[in-house]
Amino acid sequence: MKKLLLLIVVLICLGPPALAQDEDKGWGIKVSGFVKTDIFYDTRQSTASNGLREGHFYLYPDNVLYDEDMNDLNANPSFHILNIQTRVRGDIKGPDAFGARTSGAIEAEFFGTGESDINGFRLRHSYVKMEWPKVTLLAGQYWHPMFPAENFPGTVSFNTGAPFVPFSRNPQVRFVYNPGTFLSLTMVAYSQRDFTSSGPDGNSSKYIRNSGRPGMHLQFRLPAGDNLTAWGGVDYKVLRPEIKTSANIETDATVGSLSAFASLKLKAGPVNLSVMGVYAENGSDMVMIGGYAATGTPDPVDLSREWTTLNTASFWADISTTVNKTHLGIFSGYCKNLGAKEPVDGDFFGRGSNIDHLFRLSPRIMVTEGKLSIAAELENTLAAYGTTQPDGRVADTGSVTNMRLLLSFIYRF
Repeated sequence: MKKLLLLIVVLICLGPPALAQDEDKGWGIKVSGFVKTDIFYDTRQSTASNGLREGHFYLYPDNVLYDEDMNDLNANPSFHILNIQTRVRGDIKGPDAFGARTSGAIEAEFFGTGESDINGFRLRHSYVKMEWPKVTLLAGQYWHPMFPAENFPGTVSFNTGAPFVPFSRNPQVRFVYNPGTFLSLTMVAYSQRDFTSSGPDGNSSKYIRNSGRPGMHLQFRLPAGDNLTAWGGVDYKVLRPEIKTSANIETDATVGSLSAFASLKLKAGPVNLSVMGVYAENGSDMVMIGGYAATGTPDPVDLSREWTTLNTASFWADISTTVNKTHLGIFSGYCKNLGAKEPVDGDFFGRGSNIDHLFRLSPRIMVTEGKLSIAAELENTLAAYGTTQPDGRVADTGSVTNMRLLLSFIYRF
């Protein structure tokens, strides 16, 4: 089945010569992508939850783990070479429909859908877009609206700044209103697919599906001349962690989460600066630390539970410049566990509930000749682990640090 899917996608991406199409001259596909080899060395261990796909999508180092002689087992290095970020994309254009200019895109990679599916062909983006003079409508899988698609860090690492940067792709309907003045508005209704929330039955999209409502997002875009653009937005989603309690009685308890962000992009001559601040409630589906937890005592009769969000604040900045064929940049990020709204009873669902804060500093260099780029990045990530308190905050912390040396070869087509 996977081979059949791959064949279909390749045939589509090859365009009209490979598949019989309508002879309408307004139709066509532009194929692009890249082949990427990542070679990386880590000074500290990371489990699958902290370094996805055998450490390729790196988040943060593992906590200390002592053996009987009090040696920290996680203070051991690792090395790997992977090509799973290799990507293919087809940008589709077609004739006008319903008075709108139409287009679409299909994008996939070999990242797989889980740890057991490394090298597996995975859908990234798949959408149709309709553009009128002042309105754009997009339906399909695309970046989560909290992800800064026009302003993301230029890291060499595939993590693109996660877990400091909200990172997710979601099936969605996106409505953009641009009256042609200085301000545009975006409204999004979304679900979850590859990037899902955690819950009593593990990670799954069923928690948002069972809530019976999509996640909702409202965002503005404010350009100030050609060199400065600002964004801001609010996001709200509702999860239903359980349909029935452990007593086999139906429960309709839900947990709602409100998140917000502000972002700024500045171009000053040859220098580009991007900054973003994020407040996230239950942000684990966006590959951030946080989540939600049970609060209070279960009902003595039906064992139903109430829920509260685990909240996070994050800030990052990325500065870069390009001189001739050489790109130089540095990324820095900090995120802080803000605890829970209500006291928790110990049942946590999400990521990093025993982490107080994270910090990263990663300088990079990339040299490009034609379609080939060779890049290096030194990614230094600190995680402060401790003991989770009844309010969801973390005390008595101790820090561990990983230094990742990454060398990449990227060949674009």
